[in-house]
Amino acid sequence: MATPQQKAFCVLRFNKCESAITVQRDFRRTYGTEAPTAQSIRRWHQTFQESGCLCAQKRSGRPRTSDENIERVRQSFVRSPQKSTRRAGLELDLPHSTVWRVLRRRLTLKAYRIQLLQALLPDDKQKRIDFCNFISEKQEENESFVSRIVFSDEATFHLSGKVNRHNVRIWALEQPHATVEHQRDSPKINVFCAISRKKVYGPFFFEENTVTGNTYLNMLQTWLFPQLQEDSDDFVFQQDGAPPHWKLEVRRYLNGELPQRWIGRKGNDDLAIHPWPPRSPDLTVCDFFLWGYIKDKVYVPPLPTNLEELKIRIKDAVNAVTPDLISNVWEEFDYRIDVCRAAGGGHIEHL
Repeated sequence: MATPQQKAFCVLRFNKCESAITVQRDFRRTYGTEAPTAQSIRRWHQTFQESGCLCAQKRSGRPRTSDENIERVRQSFVRSPQKSTRRAGLELDLPHSTVWRVLRRRLTLKAYRIQLLQALLPDDKQKRIDFCNFISEKQEENESFVSRIVFSDEATFHLSGKVNRHNVRIWALEQPHATVEHQRDSPKINVFCAISRKKVYGPFFFEENTVTGNTYLNMLQTWLFPQLQEDSDDFVFQQDGAPPHWKLEVRRYLNGELPQRWIGRKGNDDLAIHPWPPRSPDLTVCDFFLWGYIKDKVYVPPLPTNLEELKIRIKDAVNAVTPDLISNVWEEFDYRIDVCRAAGGGHIEHL
């Protein structure tokens, strides 16, 4: 919990720069600890403007959750410890925030995240640090740099419901070390999305079962880049090191269209502004946010029964991403850059 002096520091800095991200960065440098959330910083600033002090305001009392509802929540997660608090709330006719409070405060359970990360190779940590230093330096030169980045990625959606790598949690008192199985031969769709500071581009559905360099390049040329160039002439395009992205024709296209304005796996003669660090899904917005968010909305019972229904659910989920949500995600990316540097390039793990 922030001290009164730390709150005052945040209010004064925010009053001067009007940027919660800048305040968080200055806070971490000054105090050497995790910064308050952007929401807290704005709330303290608003409280000070309205009342002239940072004293906690008296709050109206919240009705106490009954013992009966606490037991209903407990039994619900005994039966299905992987369900989300939103799904449990719908089943129990309770606000999902109430379900969360009961789990954490009354039942003292924790949400353990299933993480599927490739092990970092010996040189990977330094490459991740180099990338984070590059982002920080560019942000120091121009605060709008991160806002110019367009993150992109592909994901596979199985009709049977593939495990959600980033939003699946198992509620338990101890780390369950659980495994999750899914049907390997289930009908599937390969989906591409890109996300900028303002909007999500997509979804784009590949007709083929396997995304190749040729199909990926055709999508960039005929679908994605016309939209990006219509919205901005100064964006920075990010892609990871997947095999289709490494195809020579793809890199030639990016070198011609975006010299010094693309991030990705690169060869010696490529004109990328910086290489993307390998095995780093925890640093790209699509992986640590977008796919998890979409899958959390798509795979809600009853599950889709055919691929067309699955496509409709994916489209609806993408359309549900609001500008305010994207703003919070960009603040999370800025936070992850700092955490990765502090962790010596190691993977970022959040409960």
